[in-house]
Amino acid sequence: MLVLITYDVNTETAAGRSRLRKVAKQCVNYGTRVQNSVFECILDNAQSVLLKSILTDIIDEEVDSLRFYYLGNNYKTKVEHIGVDRGLAVDQTLIL
Repeated sequence: MLVLITYDVNTETAAGRSRLRKVAKQCVNYGTRVQNSVFECILDNAQSVLLKSILTDIIDEEVDSLRFYYLGNNYKTKVEHIGVDRGLAVDQTLIL
C-alpha cells in the first residue's frame, strides 16, 4: 500500500536537528522523498507498523509531529501531480 508520511521536527536545538536527520534517514530507507518533509512509501502492513514504531521512537512528541496517510493499493487514482517531476515514481523499478 502507499503510505504518505509527513513530519515536522523542531530544529531550534542541536537535539532537534539530530532528530530531523534521523527521521529523514529512516524515511529514505523506506520510500521516496517528494518534498522536504514528505515521503511516499510502498509498504506492507508489517513494514508500516515497523516504520511507525521507529519514527515514533525518534521524535519528541512534545515538540515534533508525524502524519501517516494510508492511501492503499489503488493509490494511482488518488494521487495527482502538477509541476516538475522529482524523479521516479515510487513504484517504478530502479536498475543500478
